[in-house]
Amino acid sequence: MNFIVRYKHHYSTIIRLGTPIVLGQLGNVILGFIDTIMVGQYSGAALSAAGFVNNIFNLGIFAMLGFSYGATPIIGAFYGRNENDNVGHSFRDSIWANILFGTIIIMAYSLLYINLEHLNQPKELLPLMRPYFITLLASLPFVILFNSFKQFTDTVAATKTAMWVIIVGNITNILLNYILIFGKCGFPEMGLTGAGIATLLSRVLMAVLYVILIAGQKKFINYKNGFKTQRSKRKDVTRLFKVGTPLAVQMGMETASFSLASLLMGWLGAVELAAFQVMCTTGSLCFLVYYGIAAAACIRISHYRGRGEWNKVNDIANASLHIILFTAAILSTIIIIFKCQLAAVFTSDVAIQEMFIALLIPLLAYQISDGIQINYANALRGIEITKPMSIYALISYILLALPVSYIFGFTLELGSIGVAYGLPVGLTSAAILYFTRFHKEIKNKI
Repeated sequence: MNFIVRYKHHYSTIIRLGTPIVLGQLGNVILGFIDTIMVGQYSGAALSAAGFVNNIFNLGIFAMLGFSYGATPIIGAFYGRNENDNVGHSFRDSIWANILFGTIIIMAYSLLYINLEHLNQPKELLPLMRPYFITLLASLPFVILFNSFKQFTDTVAATKTAMWVIIVGNITNILLNYILIFGKCGFPEMGLTGAGIATLLSRVLMAVLYVILIAGQKKFINYKNGFKTQRSKRKDVTRLFKVGTPLAVQMGMETASFSLASLLMGWLGAVELAAFQVMCTTGSLCFLVYYGIAAAACIRISHYRGRGEWNKVNDIANASLHIILFTAAILSTIIIIFKCQLAAVFTSDVAIQEMFIALLIPLLAYQISDGIQINYANALRGIEITKPMSIYALISYILLALPVSYIFGFTLELGSIGVAYGLPVGLTSAAILYFTRFHKEIKNKI
């Protein structure tokens, strides 16, 4: 009974805040998910090309997303103390910081595009990859703005705002995919390039909608004075870089373990690459459910940390973990039961379907670890302990996961399944490191 009393309020608050985040984050993946389904129905070659390019771009997109997370503990602490002018001021600073960081990412992808043919991918896929790559590159400035707006609205507990923006963006993306990929409503059949244009236009729409909503809704009026009148200072933007950069590195390295595994899959062949894309998309859907729960906990943690209530910070992290573990068990069961139907949704190619089902073992092996690591990564973010996370990510995702993928896949000749086994190794290591560091920090505060 004491256990229920202790956590009941936190469960309900996390679920209330987290549900819109889960729906919104699932919407982000659904942009890629819908592309994968429709492109897979268009052709197997287009699916392989999309899989490679999407995994490459996920590295930069998640790095930018991770960097934007640095605003949460800063804005959240001001929000917890009802310092509205500082909330608005920090929001403006976060936009500038995200633009600066995002510009670096865009420059890096521009160089990567120039050298695309040197990445040792199947040559027949390059004509499909190049135009798709360009459209996704053109969409990154709008991803930067969206991330800035979303972190602000989520942190001030307006989590439904992002959810509705993403729903509208997803509906637009679905319609444009149908029209542009298959050549409907008088438009030419554009295949994979059409999917890229649809994603670009939907991201433009979401950024524009966010500007309209933040400028027009009464719930954000209290923060406008600080946004407009307080001058940005170098130290404030620098603080955002100090908090956000380790988060970008952490998320970038986590995504890199998947992107580099995708690169290794490409060495094995187009079927392996396509099946791995289906596996990654399925895993991403699960991850973003866990993330939505953990992000809600992070928001609450940042509020209570601003008030100095460290016992509640610990309780919120525990409550979030309970919900995530329960969710991971349900999602894993669903994947096992509907594995054949899930494979058929993505592609009609029997070889790709069979390969995806073979990859279910490593996929299911990392679900619990993925949930634990994202819970405590967000808990550390909420208390503004981010610098060690980049080191832990380097150890887990680069020094452990990548060598295991190569050794299992090529040295031991286990093929695609061996490459995929590097992922649970990296995620389990990260889970242990983040969990240990969070409880060390909390022990010193309570």
